[in-house]
Amino acid sequence: MPSVPPIAVELWNQIPPAARAAVLSLVQRYERRLQALQQHVDELRQRLNQNSTNSSRPPSSDSPHVKRRPPKPSAGRQRGGQPGHARQQRPLVPPEQIKQAISVKPPACRQCGQALHGEDPQPRRHQVAEIPPIQPEVTEYRLHRLTCTACGARTSASLPAGIPTGAFGPRLQSVLAILAGGYRLGKRPIRQLAQDLFGLSISTGMIAKLERSTADALQQPMAELEGYVRTQHANVDETSWREARQKAWLWVAATSLVTVFHIAATRCGKVAGQLLGSAYRRVVTSDRGKAYNGFRRRQFCWSHLRRDFQAMIDRQNSGEAVGKRLLDLSDRMFAWWHRVRDGTLNRSSFRVYISGLRAEVRKALARGAACGCPQAAATCRDLLAHEPKLWAFVWHEGVEPTNNAAERALRHAVLWRKGSGGTDSQRGSRFAERILSVRETCRQQGRGLLSYLVECCQAHLEGKAAPSLLPRNGSQRCVA
Repeated sequence: MPSVPPIAVELWNQIPPAARAAVLSLVQRYERRLQALQQHVDELRQRLNQNSTNSSRPPSSDSPHVKRRPPKPSAGRQRGGQPGHARQQRPLVPPEQIKQAISVKPPACRQCGQALHGEDPQPRRHQVAEIPPIQPEVTEYRLHRLTCTACGARTSASLPAGIPTGAFGPRLQSVLAILAGGYRLGKRPIRQLAQDLFGLSISTGMIAKLERSTADALQQPMAELEGYVRTQHANVDETSWREARQKAWLWVAATSLVTVFHIAATRCGKVAGQLLGSAYRRVVTSDRGKAYNGFRRRQFCWSHLRRDFQAMIDRQNSGEAVGKRLLDLSDRMFAWWHRVRDGTLNRSSFRVYISGLRAEVRKALARGAACGCPQAAATCRDLLAHEPKLWAFVWHEGVEPTNNAAERALRHAVLWRKGSGGTDSQRGSRFAERILSVRETCRQQGRGLLSYLVECCQAHLEGKAAPSLLPRNGSQRCVA
């Protein structure tokens, strides 16, 4: 502390004791106030520095200058193909699929001008793909009204079975549904696209009506998918949504071959229980949200944990060393886990390795729980209280250490929400969750979305059961 001038000491001694006590009390009060303000400033600075790498904020909320991965050093090469790289060519269409083959022969020799004749047994094939003008095929059903010669009653013919009562067929209905749920287009862009590409005049109200009809056609497959995910290990997550201009939540439960979306008014545990069923006995992989506390078997997402560890480092206080230690231990764990997935490390050896790593993680968490940073200490204490939930993936086949599958599934829906603003009604929400579920499940199983939707819409018109989208005894391939 700086030395106090003698004159100040002399003046201080001349102040009455009661006044000196009042001054000291005032100074102490302002010191406490300054400490509180400094703490508040530190909290605001930490909140300002939050991004997707050190918090649960989504990557879409990051500012442009945030770099999620360190930039790779330049290799010093120019852009484009490098000398010696394998040539990539578009494969030629088989001859049986060619509409027309035109032979082009040179009329004369390029050197002396002599006329040329004959055939080249192996001519160079050059194919040009083109899309013909698309015009809807309109089928007109002329429903006659005939008068009975016996009683004079007039009887009108009915539409044949499988013919829609509206003006649009199942394939066109499916295409419009894919433009909305698969390509995230709003109703006005869909109407404009239908006019520009198909020469089709359609109103936004009719597009909404066709979406509701598609949702009805997907009701049975959706129920089957919901029943299936309740029998499998699932990655579960939720994100904000809008329904009728009110706050809502879009939930997702992703398994290896089936994904189900659900829109609800809240993000409480009751919704999670409804999504997976009250009798769920599999492992739920999720973040540390309280909505999932009702599940007995649970795996904490290590990607979220790494963000928490990075946040400890970014605060640059007493929790920094603990964050670095935990991040290093998670790097070691992921290196082993990637070898398990690649088949270069068997699971029994992996479990032996993890037993030692687990003790080191527990020791680091105990040290963090006693550090001077309140946020880091609270995180470490919570992880110590739920420490078995860090390692469920080690003992259960088919469980991943991260919740990346659910977050990837949500990404498409989040972009749709940003463009559309959500849904305007409960019926619109039913279409959104069903088309999203079918789209993602078809992608996982390598099935054609358009062909499946056409089959569902046609079956709905004919009053038949929709084709099942459940995995066919492992015959469908899984797309990661």
